[in-house]
Amino acid sequence: MRKIFFAFTVFFLSKTYSQSWKNDDQYVQKFAAYAVEEMEKYKIPASITLAQGILETGGGQSRLAIQGNNHFGIKCKEDWTGKTMAHTDDAPNECFRVYDDPRDSYEDHSKFLAYRKYYVNLFKLDIKDYKGWAHGLKKAGYATNPRYAYILIDKIEKLKLYEFDNTNSKEVHYAILKLYPDLRNDQVFMAKLEQNKANTKPVTVTVPYEQTSYAKQKEKVEKIVSKTELLNSILIKSHPNENRKFIIVPDDMDLASLSKKFGISQSRLLRWNELDSDHVRKNDILFLESKSSTGNIATYKSQAGESMHYISQKFGIKLKKLYSKNRMDFGQQPKPGQLIYLQEKKPRG
Repeated sequence: MRKIFFAFTVFFLSKTYSQSWKNDDQYVQKFAAYAVEEMEKYKIPASITLAQGILETGGGQSRLAIQGNNHFGIKCKEDWTGKTMAHTDDAPNECFRVYDDPRDSYEDHSKFLAYRKYYVNLFKLDIKDYKGWAHGLKKAGYATNPRYAYILIDKIEKLKLYEFDNTNSKEVHYAILKLYPDLRNDQVFMAKLEQNKANTKPVTVTVPYEQTSYAKQKEKVEKIVSKTELLNSILIKSHPNENRKFIIVPDDMDLASLSKKFGISQSRLLRWNELDSDHVRKNDILFLESKSSTGNIATYKSQAGESMHYISQKFGIKLKKLYSKNRMDFGQQPKPGQLIYLQEKKPRG
């Protein structure tokens, strides 16, 4: 389990950026329901479980995941009596657990965290505090890489895995559809949605670590005060592209607060910024009016980690127009260093 960063790095270098993104998306679509089930039973944020699974398996492509249904690199240990497989990790040909179903791997991971003293303090955190959980895992020694927490957080925010911290096992498939609306055309997925909806029976397991009512109340008051101060500190700016009005979001928050502050309906903020969630993140660019159909510069070289949506916000250009100008399929993401056309359409050939 402690070779996560190394394994992820090797995987990343062996694939293109767009391929890695695709594998991660497919992983979310396939295993988000398991992560939410575990969240309901063991009070571990689904976003954390999913991000760890993605990192550990390289988007579901690792040998352990494919051959052993082992998504979290859990080794045999003395108490394991099930199937095993040899795999090189910290040392050659180490013993790893093999599961009949990936769901068993997910539950084993939950038990690994819930029943070990090293992780006791994690369960005192808010279940939606994925940043606290990420840093807590690193502090507790889950992984040796010094940037492990930031790697988890980056994955959660790029893939919007925090959306699954706000759902439940009955609604999780609709949360998946919200992130990946094209799945409505996938008959297999839609059939599974209906089947799983009918068969879902959440089970609650009591984990003996919970915030006190005083701590929760204190945190609630502090959040209200902090939120008010943040809203009051927001300044409206003019974007270089046709002086479009925008703001820089000061912290993670919902659109309802911003809608009320600026007197703009949530539906317009969603439409103008081409968002698929009513939750915005710290340092996001949020336009207070419709974006332009063209950019203020001719071209731009994309940087590692930048999505088409990020570039459309950065230059104040409508996302569909950006895809059209670059002759790219909607949902496709740019590679680092790719020349992005913002004014004229990309030449053919």
